[in-house]
Amino acid sequence: MLQYVFGVILFLVIILLLMAIKIVREYKRMVVFRLGRCIGSRGPGFVLLIPFVDIPVWVDLREMFLEIPRQTCFTKDNAAVAIDFLIYWKVLDAVPSVVQVQRFAAASQGIATTTLRAVVGDIVLDDVLSKREQINAVLRVKLDEVTERWGVKVTAVEIREIEPPREIQEAMTRQMSAERTRRAIVTEAEGVKQQKILVAEGDRQATILQAEGTRRALVLRAEGYALGLEKIFEVAKRIDAKTMSLQYLEALKDIGASPSTKYIFPMEFANFLKPFTSFAGESVKLPSGPAQP
Repeated sequence: MLQYVFGVILFLVIILLLMAIKIVREYKRMVVFRLGRCIGSRGPGFVLLIPFVDIPVWVDLREMFLEIPRQTCFTKDNAAVAIDFLIYWKVLDAVPSVVQVQRFAAASQGIATTTLRAVVGDIVLDDVLSKREQINAVLRVKLDEVTERWGVKVTAVEIREIEPPREIQEAMTRQMSAERTRRAIVTEAEGVKQQKILVAEGDRQATILQAEGTRRALVLRAEGYALGLEKIFEVAKRIDAKTMSLQYLEALKDIGASPSTKYIFPMEFANFLKPFTSFAGESVKLPSGPAQP
């Protein structure tokens, strides 16, 4: 009987020790209520409680996410869109998260849905579809303003999907198709334009090259004429009057051999013949032997 009583006492002691000794992990905190009064948070590490007097409430400090189911919202231009998103939150102060709110997840979900409708209701449909990051930022700020008094920090809000009405989706599809067609036409027109520009540039370059070639040919021809005239001038400077007279005589012989019966001589012809007559006279006066005294 004594052994049985001792065994019961040992069992009760073990139960009391298990109730009194708690090991709190690094990512958790323990909010302790003593006789219904909150005496603060405990942890991490070894925590000793008074059994049946201290009641612990565990709080996880790790970042968590809350999935908000799809919500139907109306935009500023009265278009119905279905939106679902995620809320990432983290407990910064364990005591308010237990004392100030009963169920944080449910409370956050209710605030998130009402805040989402308020934010989307101030934005037109095009902005809702294109400014997702801006909506995320606005939702995070508004949710954080409410959850701050609970000791909870909303770290991020991410919209996963925005589904507009079917007729709007069809209109967007037609608009996208028309935009791609327009871009294709513009691209083709730009290609034709560039082709014409390149062809015109090629014709212009060909014309310039042809004109440059003609100019160089004329310059070379003129330089050849100039060199020929310079050569003739150099040779003419070495010809004396007698040689010129003989040339005149040859010209007269050619004239005399012509079948024409009329000849026209310029008035300066007599001047042309003076060197010849002088040369002929000197030839006649040349003595055939030594002079007589």
